[in-house]
Amino acid sequence: MAFAAAAGAADQPVRIVALGDSLTAGLGLARADAFPAKLEAALRAKGIAVTIENAGVSGDTTSGGLARLDWSVPEGTDAVILELGANDALRGLDPQAARTALEAIVKRLKARRIAVLLAGMLAPRNLGADYARAFDPIYPDLAKTYDLVLYPFFLDGVAADRALNQGDGLHPTAAGVDAIVARILPKAEELVARAKAR
Repeated sequence: MAFAAAAGAADQPVRIVALGDSLTAGLGLARADAFPAKLEAALRAKGIAVTIENAGVSGDTTSGGLARLDWSVPEGTDAVILELGANDALRGLDPQAARTALEAIVKRLKARRIAVLLAGMLAPRNLGADYARAFDPIYPDLAKTYDLVLYPFFLDGVAADRALNQGDGLHPTAAGVDAIVARILPKAEELVARAKAR
C-alpha cells in the first residue's frame, strides 16, 4: 500500500506558486497570456506535469509579498517562483529593506521545505550608481546564501525593447512574456527537479 501511495504521489503535478507583482500578475494582458499560465504551458509541452498558481499582485513590494505570504502560498505548495522587488526599485525604496523582506520570505519558505526560484531584478539606472550597487547584489547574494535556483534578471532580453513591452515601457506584451518564458524555462525545470527531490 505504501508503494501504491508513493507511486500516486509521483503522478501528481508539482504545485508551484508564482509570488510576484504586476510582472507575474500579467497587467494589461489576458490571464492566459500572463507569465504563470505561459510557463505552465511551456513546462507541460515538455512533458513536465505542473500547476502554476498566479499569486501576482500589481504594485506589490517585497514587504507586501511578505505580509501576504502565508495565504498566497497555501499548504501543499511544492515550489515558489519569487518575483518581487521591481516596485521597491521604481519607488527608490531602501534596498536594505527589500533585502530583509526577501530574506524573510525565503527563510519561511525554506522552513516549509518549499523549493524556491528567485527571479532577480536590477535597479533602474536613473537612480544612480550607489543605489544600483546596493540593490543589484540582493538576488545573487540571497541565492548563494540559501542555495536557491537563481534567474538573475527577470526581464532579461525584454527590458527596454519597445517591441516586447506595452505602451508604458515597463510591462511585457504577450510576446514579451513568451521571451521571458523561453529564457527562464531551464531554471523552471531545475526548480521542478528540486521540488520532486524533496
